[in-house]
Amino acid sequence: MASSDIERGGAKNGRYNRENFDVETPDNEWTSWLIPLFVVANVAVFVVVMYINNCPKDNPNLNEACVAKFLGRLSFQPLHDNPLFGPSSATLEKLGALDWQKVVHQHQGWRLVSCIWLHAGVIHLLANMLSLVFIGIRLEQQFGFVRVGILYLLSGFGGSILSCLFIQKSISVGASGALFGLLGAMLSELLTNWTIYSNKAAALFTLIVIVVINLAVGILPHVDNFAHIGGFLTGLLLGFVLLIRPQIGWMESRYLPAGSHVHSKYKSYQYVLWVVSVVLLIAGFTVGLVMLFRGENGNDHCSWCHYLSCVPTSKWHCDN
Repeated sequence: MASSDIERGGAKNGRYNRENFDVETPDNEWTSWLIPLFVVANVAVFVVVMYINNCPKDNPNLNEACVAKFLGRLSFQPLHDNPLFGPSSATLEKLGALDWQKVVHQHQGWRLVSCIWLHAGVIHLLANMLSLVFIGIRLEQQFGFVRVGILYLLSGFGGSILSCLFIQKSISVGASGALFGLLGAMLSELLTNWTIYSNKAAALFTLIVIVVINLAVGILPHVDNFAHIGGFLTGLLLGFVLLIRPQIGWMESRYLPAGSHVHSKYKSYQYVLWVVSVVLLIAGFTVGLVMLFRGENGNDHCSWCHYLSCVPTSKWHCDN
């Protein structure tokens, strides 16, 4: 998205001087450190999980089948057990995977957050961390670590809530909900700051294609598309709240002579989107958490929603 069309200016003899004053634009970048820290944290957690998993010791009869045995206790589960080169599902469940039974009936709500930092295997981890680097660093450079950190964590939390409401007979792990939240925030940031960008139609089309393709992958078996959808919707709404930019001309108007017309900081539609998004976020989190801890099953309220996460074909079946 181009930033060259954003005005720079100030008042000089009652006229704009575009070279004298800096304004809040994508050119004023922050140094990205939180996203790299998140990447390091995810990798470190995976190493700890593999250390605890200890395939050779806990599965002595499968010692010959453990993958990459030269890694010792860090070696991976047999491929028929985990084709993603990672730990067993029992280890993931023990260390904080999202499990409806434990969240609701054993009051382990912390799993709604802990599951974001766990990954099913090396392939899963690499795919998510590469996506996080490409998407997250640019967002953090533009908007700072506070807003991007809130986006990441709340989107992951929102994805966990929706996942737990609809997937109640298997565990779920991964940062995908948080990543989809960043994608959703990129889309809402483009929409709410529409007037300051050039080539916006192309950027919008590209973003929509990326989102649709990634959500389409979620209809494959063993992919938690509800976490993707929940994270995306959370990030989309948070983007309207956290990533709003002042309209063109507002910064310059502060340097105009007294009595001159002063632009409002934000456009009317930006205020409307902000208010609507805050209301929907509060309502969504409240309703979702109440339904979850009452033990309700989202599929009972939406008979077709299970197709959002898995569509049966002649090549595979979708069980519970």
